[in-house]
Amino acid sequence: SCIYDKKYSSDIAVEVAGYADVAKQIIDLAVFGVAQNRSYRRLADFTDTIGNRVSGSHNLEMAIKYMYNAMTQDGLDVHLEPVKIPHWVRGKESAEMLVPRVKSLAILGLGSSVGTSPEGIKAEVLVVRSFEELKQRSSEAVGKIVVFNQPFVSYGETVAYRAFGASVAAKVGAVATLIRSITPFSINSPHTGWQDYEEGVKRIPTACITVEDAELMWRMAQRGQKIVVRLTMEAKTLPDADSFNTVAEIRGWQHPEQVVLLSGHLDSWDVGQGAMDDGGGAMISWEALSLIKDLGLRPRRTMRTVLWTAEEQGGVGAQQYYNLHKVNLSNFDLVMESDLGTFTPMALQFTGSDAARQVMEEVVKLLAPINTTKLETHGEGTDISPWMQAGVPGASLHVADSRYFWFHHSEGDTMTVQDPQDMNLCSALWAVVAYVVADLQDMLPR
Repeated sequence: SCIYDKKYSSDIAVEVAGYADVAKQIIDLAVFGVAQNRSYRRLADFTDTIGNRVSGSHNLEMAIKYMYNAMTQDGLDVHLEPVKIPHWVRGKESAEMLVPRVKSLAILGLGSSVGTSPEGIKAEVLVVRSFEELKQRSSEAVGKIVVFNQPFVSYGETVAYRAFGASVAAKVGAVATLIRSITPFSINSPHTGWQDYEEGVKRIPTACITVEDAELMWRMAQRGQKIVVRLTMEAKTLPDADSFNTVAEIRGWQHPEQVVLLSGHLDSWDVGQGAMDDGGGAMISWEALSLIKDLGLRPRRTMRTVLWTAEEQGGVGAQQYYNLHKVNLSNFDLVMESDLGTFTPMALQFTGSDAARQVMEEVVKLLAPINTTKLETHGEGTDISPWMQAGVPGASLHVADSRYFWFHHSEGDTMTVQDPQDMNLCSALWAVVAYVVADLQDMLPR
């Protein structure tokens, strides 16, 4: 097999290298040509027109209609696939510290949280820095509002406090939880997100507060001061709503049933503009098709862009798409997702067999003109994970994302954090990878 592997990899290297000219054309069009800054302009127009678009909202319906029309006008094959999605509504909300002094607290209720009674919850506060500390002080938690002032380690690790904090605190008798926002940087900005109530545990109201206020209450508590807070939340969950995954494609000329899938999610939280999370990912996934179409190219296989619905609620739209299409699992060549911002691209992240990785190593060499020839391990993304778990190769965009969590799920996620030149580069990378993989003689080896 070693001889075969060597022959295979040298054949593949030659085949992929043959795409150098077309890759350069795509890059030139995106970065220097008439398509320059187009994905940025499209994103600005979309987010300025629609605004934020949370699962179940009228805005999300409008966003889907907008994208359906825009991609149809762009000359792509577009259709909508119906799904059912959660419909949580924030309502009015406020929090105020009453003791040791009066101070209003900036809050954002967490997705799926229950509300308070109209008069709110007024209770003494217990401030802890970890689940472990709460466990040790569980007797102090009864009847209190638990404030979690956990340090930010990484999003992946620290997000557990947002996701599970309410149920962990409810088990020890807390009446509500206020959770320090999951961010390394704050200018008094609360960050929302989905949270999961544990089955069979009392559901208590839960919201995020700012890093600053969590630290303030921590210092007060360290001095032995009594803290009292009043929390009022109108949050409620309505019956599931109708929605759609939005699908656009350039059909393959030889194997139209085989698919390279590009994606980002169209929904956002109900704050900011959802420009970064994930308007950028959605736009470059549309832009990739536009670039190929503008150059008059048509790959052997179908290039399909899917704009997912209700990703923020746990990849709800994507899971239903997977359930519907997994019968054709063997025809899915590569699934791609961009959901960590469209800042300066650094690399492509990839999950697949060793043989598939050999192919992808050659493909990313075509990105030399924009200096992103690195292939990293582990494609990631909530929406493509069901496919990757089933053995379909997956890829994601690795960008200079150090600022991503500064803005994510907050009022700060607006067009102001986006850069047109970065988006050109992301679009070019996305289009080159998707087109070349879709046009190779063979599908990626599983």
